[in-house]
Amino acid sequence: MAQNILVPIDGSESSDRAVEYAVNLAQIYQAKLNFLYVANINQLAINAALSDAILAAVKNAGQTILDRAAELVPDGIECESVQETGMPAVSILEFVRDRNIDMIVMGSRGLGIVEGVLLGSVSQYVMERAKCPVMIVK
Repeated sequence: MAQNILVPIDGSESSDRAVEYAVNLAQIYQAKLNFLYVANINQLAINAALSDAILAAVKNAGQTILDRAAELVPDGIECESVQETGMPAVSILEFVRDRNIDMIVMGSRGLGIVEGVLLGSVSQYVMERAKCPVMIVK
C-alpha cells in the first residue's frame, strides 16, 4: 500500500496524465503526493552559457509546472512540491532514496522522439533502477 507517492513532472501531456493518476491513487490510499520538477541544467549548459536571467527563467517555469500540479490536489490530500536541478533520472532516484518513497507515478516520455533516442528515456531509466513500484502513464 502506497503512503508516499512521487510524481516527477515536466509539464508534458504524459506528465499531466500521471498527475491525474497519482491524485486518484492518493485519494484511495490517503497517501502523500510529492511533486518533483528537475531542471536539466546540464542539458541547458550544452546549449548556452547560463546567465542569471536564464536560471531565473528556468526556476520560474518549474514553479509554474509545480503550482499547476498542486492545484489538482483536492483538500485532505497532503502534497509537497520540490524543485531541483541536475540530471532528471538521477535526481528522481535520489529523491526516492532520501524521502522513503513507496511508489513512483510518472509520464512515459517528456522528451521529443529525437531527444529521447539521443539522450535516453528518463522513465525507462527510473523503471529499471527504482527500488519501489513504478507506474508509467501514457
